[in-house]
Amino acid sequence: MSETLLYVCTTCRREGDNPDGPRAGARLLDALRARNTAPHLRIEAVECLSVCKRPCTVAVASSHRWTYVYGDMDPAESAAVILEGLAAYAATPDGIVPWRERPAAFKTGVIARIPPFPDPRPLPAGTLEPAE
Repeated sequence: MSETLLYVCTTCRREGDNPDGPRAGARLLDALRARNTAPHLRIEAVECLSVCKRPCTVAVASSHRWTYVYGDMDPAESAAVILEGLAAYAATPDGIVPWRERPAAFKTGVIARIPPFPDPRPLPAGTLEPAE
């Protein structure tokens, strides 16, 4: 099984966050790390995913699979749902979990679906190399 990478925006702030305490995204990161038992899942903090209007935001990616960005996650309640959804994602060959099998938070919180990055291709004969 290939590694799945979960990016968690730690700068996400929700209405009502204590200005002197950790932001909602950082609290979600802590909750995810505390609950994660999947050996194939790596959870990474990122400073910003630029989805400030839909905090808390996470992005999931894996080699040769679609990448998804999800928002509107609750920092206290979403960790179990996110980990459940990521287990389903990791079990697919392409990252596309059938709609009926997705957690409700993934159905309503999806912001973007990005195709897998293509494998590098050789340049066609006669094509100039890119300038450095």
